[in-house]
Amino acid sequence: MASDIVIKTEGVVKEYRMGNNILQALKGIDLEIGRGEYISIMGPSGSGKSTIFNMIGALDRPTRGTILIDGQDMAKLDTFEVAWLRCNKIGYIFQSFNLITVMTALENVTLPMIFAGLSEKDRNKKGTELLERVGLGGRIDHKPDELSGGQMQRVAIARAFANDPSIILADEPTANLDLVTGREIIGLLKVLNEQQNVTVISATHDLKMLDVSDRVVYIRDGLVERIRNRDEIEIEIGTVGGH
Repeated sequence: MASDIVIKTEGVVKEYRMGNNILQALKGIDLEIGRGEYISIMGPSGSGKSTIFNMIGALDRPTRGTILIDGQDMAKLDTFEVAWLRCNKIGYIFQSFNLITVMTALENVTLPMIFAGLSEKDRNKKGTELLERVGLGGRIDHKPDELSGGQMQRVAIARAFANDPSIILADEPTANLDLVTGREIIGLLKVLNEQQNVTVISATHDLKMLDVSDRVVYIRDGLVERIRNRDEIEIEIGTVGGH
């Protein structure tokens, strides 16, 4: 595990009120994630993995408990400070890509840079470099409907790295991709994780993620069921690709 902690959750509880009933999606999550780690969060549907994912990404706030990002207590940040953190420290990758259809690949990638205050010249230079890094140097002027699913996800990855975040959150990043393309995307994320020492946290059902993860956090019924290191996970090379 990396030496310094970039994310720490302490007793995180999330409750939703449904009429007269209260649904407890998280029942007390304690996690420490180090800088540069590649973490996969796994669990069945309804287990709470997407909820804790959203808590870590500052997309939602816990009912109780503490979430620290780089030592900052998220509950003590105002709306502006949370927005700044989302823009500058966290990059998001979604299973549905979430690209803006009327924008080119380059315009999609550089959009977060506008909010970070970069000039147009710097945005275009950096955006082009990022697209080249993900293998799309020849597609910078293409719009999403001119790209394959794998290419759209590569654009989404480049966009996630736009503002040099310390944390990348990937929500089922291979769910809408075929087997071969999914492997390519996983490999690309791992390379960027290692090259830039960025922490990658993926909420996933994809067993192929296990092979690149430093640790796997298993969530069940709103609790951490177990955490396993990569060397504790046995993978049968001949069968993983088929699931």
